[in-house]
Amino acid sequence: MMSDSEGEAPKGPIENAWTYKVPQFLKDDNPHGLLEESSFATLFPKYREKYLRECWPLVQASLSECGLLAELDLVEGSMTVRTTRKTWDPYIIIKARDMIKLLARSVPYEQAVRVLQDETSCDIIKIGKLVRNRERFVKRRQRLIGPNGATLKAIELLTECYVLVQGNTVAALGPWRGLKNVRKIVIDTMNNIHPIYNIKTLMIKRELAKDDNLRNEDWERFLPKFHHKNVKRKQPKKKKAKKEYTPFPPPQAESKIDKELASGEYFLKENERKRKKVEERKEREKEKAEAKREEKMKKYIPPEEPTYQPETSTKTDVDVEALKKKVKNFQKKKKIG
Repeated sequence: MMSDSEGEAPKGPIENAWTYKVPQFLKDDNPHGLLEESSFATLFPKYREKYLRECWPLVQASLSECGLLAELDLVEGSMTVRTTRKTWDPYIIIKARDMIKLLARSVPYEQAVRVLQDETSCDIIKIGKLVRNRERFVKRRQRLIGPNGATLKAIELLTECYVLVQGNTVAALGPWRGLKNVRKIVIDTMNNIHPIYNIKTLMIKRELAKDDNLRNEDWERFLPKFHHKNVKRKQPKKKKAKKEYTPFPPPQAESKIDKELASGEYFLKENERKRKKVEERKEREKEKAEAKREEKMKKYIPPEEPTYQPETSTKTDVDVEALKKKVKNFQKKKKIG
């Protein structure tokens, strides 16, 4: 039975279910209340304690209007809501449970209290396990927020929902149709589809819905299509050569005792062992000193000077005819002179 002020439910199929407004459930619809008590509890993190303590009187006032009782346990760090004899709406306890869940997930009271309305619901999307690589997860989550929160603001305007990205979850609050779009955008973003594609799709759908001629047609041709690009991975410059497979394990490394047994040092007495170590250390120091001395003496070694070698003509072939002509010309000039 519904209240007369809201009108009776329509009979028969509804053409567009989104436009149908559900009549409000009033106190007169259930004057006898509920038979059993129901309760829900949720934990909250330590950093939310101060805020919850400040806003808890407002939470209690909001829930008492619906006939619910709210309790805050600061020792255990939990919030509890339960029905009373004054509760008339059987579904309001589910709404109150969603409200304390949102408060525990850093949603402010002003937004969380909206979930008690009939046309408003909430959705908590878990994104922590959608991406394995932590760095990739952080980048995609930041992509959802956008520069200075611009992408998140665009999503809120198009879906008419309040969206909060917190840790490994995304909390959304708003109408059912908007929550459906928010969930799709968030999951696609974590699956490496940029949110701009879905935002563009929502903008086109909004404009097409205003046109009376295109309202009842197929919009597939107007919507953008996302194509995956197979980008080749960067190959490392130095590739490690794969070792040949062998079913046998690698030989076990020799221990200190094995080395001492092989060298015979194991059977020496303590004083002999110490003496040997001292001799080895002196030998090493002597080698280092010799190497240092050689390095120092390199400065005093004169460089090799290049030896001068006169250039000798290697040509032995003499043109005899040209030489004869040259001699004759010289003799003629001499006679003339």
